[in-house]
Amino acid sequence: MALNDQSTQIRPGEELDASLIDPYLKAHIPGLSGTPTISQFPGGASNLTYLLEYPGQEFVLRRPPFGHKAKSAHDMGREYRILNQLKDGFPYCPKAYVHCTDKSVIGAEFYVMERVNGIILRSDLPAELGLDATRTEALCKSFIDKFVELHRVDYSACGLADLGKPEGYVARQIRGWSERYEKALTPDAPKWEAVRAWLHDKMPADHPTSSIVHNDYRFDNVILDPHNPMQIIGVLDWELTTLGDPLMDLGNTLAYWIEAADPAPVQLMRRQPSNAPGMLTRREFVDYYAERSGIRVDNFDFYYTYGLFRLAGIVQQIYYRFFHGQTQDKRFAQFIQMNKLLEQMSLNVIGKSAL
Repeated sequence: MALNDQSTQIRPGEELDASLIDPYLKAHIPGLSGTPTISQFPGGASNLTYLLEYPGQEFVLRRPPFGHKAKSAHDMGREYRILNQLKDGFPYCPKAYVHCTDKSVIGAEFYVMERVNGIILRSDLPAELGLDATRTEALCKSFIDKFVELHRVDYSACGLADLGKPEGYVARQIRGWSERYEKALTPDAPKWEAVRAWLHDKMPADHPTSSIVHNDYRFDNVILDPHNPMQIIGVLDWELTTLGDPLMDLGNTLAYWIEAADPAPVQLMRRQPSNAPGMLTRREFVDYYAERSGIRVDNFDFYYTYGLFRLAGIVQQIYYRFFHGQTQDKRFAQFIQMNKLLEQMSLNVIGKSAL
């Protein structure tokens, strides 16, 4: 199906050497023959994702970005482990085949997983899907249902009880993202002082039930069945996954959720079709999540503002690499404007909550 997610030409400076990867994979994955054709998936701004096409077989390779990396980020072994162990409780994880720690192969650690062939929604709903508002609403609710399902996974039964420390998660995230933001500051970046002070003052206690926290649950990280686009068959990008407060994960997802009524500058940041007729608003999203999960959400403004600040931290870490010439990806030049817009959005939220 033409709507299936497509790879493209590799960006300059991010090439891989097939002559080095091929013998390594043949030594670790039985039955491979021929030489792989390598292309790159255009989405994502953190870990780099490539398509390896052998005759009759396709794989996806994930590696860290080039240039400066935040400490503890881009842990390939951790992501590989999560995929393999979480699959028992959440069957939408792609199968991971091999984790390479030998940096001489491509200059960094990497892992290789199966390619789940399907549709990934980017900025807009493809007209070919023919989704009216009613079906779009159903797709949106299916997206939230999978989120709830993930938060209900028995992570101990999957052998992932040591993946994170749920106790003190809320306070640790506010402190940690403030520290990471400070380390990634550039002279042209906003300071976020008022928002950071507000988050510290308004911090709620951890939710009593901890969960798997995906930390990047968005439409462009889920794969739709090409034969039934209403069905989600895969969830991607487990790089930031940990254990913690499910409502903080909800805040992360809300930060990306730009609705139809948001002003034009905010619409420029949209990377998923959350504004399409039938998609829930942020408030409706929270209400549906609460209904399906059985979790009350009393501090909507806190979790949403936290999500915006965390997103700004991620954006600033990436912009830091661009600012200092550690990446050639020109997409990142605009990230400073995104950071400033996120700060203004946060100030608007906390201004309303103070009334």
